[in-house]
Amino acid sequence: MKIIRTRDYKDMSRKAANLISAQILLKPDCVLGLATGSSPIGTYDQLVEWYQKGDLDFKQVKTVNLDEYKGLNHENDQSYYYFMHHHLFDRVNINPANTNVPNGMAEDGEAECQRYEDFIGSLGGVDLQLLGLGRNGHIGFNEPAESFAKMTHCVDLTESTIEANKRFFASADDVPRQAYTMGIGTIMKADKILVVVSGEDKADALAKTVYGEITPEVPASILQLHKNVTIVADEAALSKMPK
Repeated sequence: MKIIRTRDYKDMSRKAANLISAQILLKPDCVLGLATGSSPIGTYDQLVEWYQKGDLDFKQVKTVNLDEYKGLNHENDQSYYYFMHHHLFDRVNINPANTNVPNGMAEDGEAECQRYEDFIGSLGGVDLQLLGLGRNGHIGFNEPAESFAKMTHCVDLTESTIEANKRFFASADDVPRQAYTMGIGTIMKADKILVVVSGEDKADALAKTVYGEITPEVPASILQLHKNVTIVADEAALSKMPK
């Protein structure tokens, strides 16, 4: 793993955007795996700024998102489809047909998971996968468990994840209890993985991810086995790393 230390969230966002823009410049028709949540918003804002300056072109880029809440339609402002359009897709020249998010309204959940997994494979896999890190070490919606989930699947969200996400909803009762997510195996197939981490509340999870035992109790710990992982983290998130 390569760790890039940054001063703060803004610095983290700019450095992460640098790595994503380099991927786009290197391979204009690349496949980007994208994440949601508060961590990557600054990264998306920076990419948009560079696009508006004429430094980036998204017209050949294809994207696959990590996850989506089960039961939220595209118009719901808490769906990850809505999030991605609001923060990135509607602000750059990406072809909407090249953007892909799991269908949270699919009637047959198992079929949707298999469809999404097969679709990622049909693209030739992910060139660069962007990840955030949950307070309990989850990546995507792969929660602490007894084993690593291999492929895209439907997961029951833990209370800690529901608690962390309730600020985006009217109340905790409105937070969906399930989500579709790429599996750990799906994530690990990406050629490169980029993890953005900010804030002292992520410090424990980050230390366990990098230096702890590889265990499904800390899903992100599996990243120790990937050949090309870059973690971009601010001082607060790195505050509990071993000296």
